[in-house]
Amino acid sequence: MKIFKAVVLSASVVMISSCTWVKLTSEGENVAILTTDEVQNCTRTGTTTVEVLDRAVIDRNEDKVARELRTMARNRAADRGDAIVPSTQVVDGAQTFVIYRCRG
Repeated sequence: MKIFKAVVLSASVVMISSCTWVKLTSEGENVAILTTDEVQNCTRTGTTTVEVLDRAVIDRNEDKVARELRTMARNRAADRGDAIVPSTQVVDGAQTFVIYRCRG
């Protein structure tokens, strides 16, 4: 019985750590992720700092955490611009992005 519980717990941890709860909204689809060079002719409209769970009993996959942060930033930036540029690295599941308006 103990082995069964351990297997179920292990499977649950893997499933939780691989899940993503962050979905791109239709508004967020209109926000591009660009580089600093690509926003030279754009207007800076603000910043957003986003945060997701980077640990669910075990550390979550770094690439998945980074993808979720970009998705969340795109969603949050949609009402203030059409492009984002990461301004910090991912630290403890958080990252800051600068928001730009590039299209008229």
